Amino acid sequence: MHTAAVVGTGLIGTSIALALTGRGVTTHIIDRDPESLRLAVARGAGTPEPPPAPVDIAVIAVPPSAVARTLADHQKAELARVYTDVASVKALPHAEYLALGCDTTTVVGGHPLAGRERSGPLSARADLFHDRHWVLTPTPETGESTLNRALELVSLCGAVPVLLDAAAHDRAVALVSHLPHLMASLTAARLLDGEDFAVRLAGRGMRDVTRIAAGDAGLWADILAANAAAVGPLLAELTTDLRRTADALSLLTEAAPEQQDAALSDLTEILRRGSEGRARIATTHGGGGADAHALLSVAVGDQGRQLARLLDDVGEARVDLEGMVLPEAGAPAHASVGLRVAPDVARPLTDALRDRGWAVR
Repeated sequence: MHTAAVVGTGLIGTSIALALTGRGVTTHIIDRDPESLRLAVARGAGTPEPPPAPVDIAVIAVPPSAVARTLADHQKAELARVYTDVASVKALPHAEYLALGCDTTTVVGGHPLAGRERSGPLSARADLFHDRHWVLTPTPETGESTLNRALELVSLCGAVPVLLDAAAHDRAVALVSHLPHLMASLTAARLLDGEDFAVRLAGRGMRDVTRIAAGDAGLWADILAANAAAVGPLLAELTTDLRRTADALSLLTEAAPEQQDAALSDLTEILRRGSEGRARIATTHGGGGADAHALLSVAVGDQGRQLARLLDDVGEARVDLEGMVLPEAGAPAHASVGLRVAPDVARPLTDALRDRGWAVR
């Protein structure tokens, strides 16, 4: 791959452009918002000049509802030989490609499963996709060269490719991404009516649960609307559990002792299922077991002062260390420190430490 175009200079689009530019790919960036485009150019994401000939691949990095029309326009203008997108919903854009008469032999759907709470080109980073899953959703009409080019894009961005069909992808992200975002938003909205002293007491638990609620509301409304068919049933199941929980709590405050015992048992069962569900994530990421941890290597200079600052920054990131591996006696001053953490917090901690200037591997 020698040339690429990225249409859309938000967090994901600019991060892809930064990654490609960093790998020596001549990257043209396109956006209707001149300010966002200017910021992406200032970040070194690429050139705003139009390509003199069709590029090897164009990445459509716009909201789901705009993907198909954007693709159709750029196919008509012959922007690229191959196209992909990064929308977090895949079935709807493909159906719209067909309706608009797009050439689907040169298109493969894509979705990098990476992001940050902050949006826009200023939050972009070239390593955003390192070791993260990047789903591609080829169809029977997808050309072999199209898929191979998209796989090369994923590799250049340092991500791990996963091939799924569009419907399976949409069901998966409804469960692991879209529903959690919706629940974080609904929980955070309760804070609007909370008393000031109560909000001031909010600690790590509330911050962790509501962290992703800080995302762009307009973009997330677009995403949820595009994947309503998959999110709706999950929300209905959750509503049943919430009603069951509310009923149990009501009985615990008002019912006779024998009913309270049954309600407490029901509440315990609800919480137990949550604990078991959470354990499946740890098993998937780390193989399960008490010793399944990720080890991050952080370069330190003067170990006395730097180690204290590193631990302060870990604390600021609100991550609990499972252990630490210090350099052996006599190691050079620039040796690395190993931080042992739970697998599911390895990436957030890596991002937080890199934001604070640490070199993390």
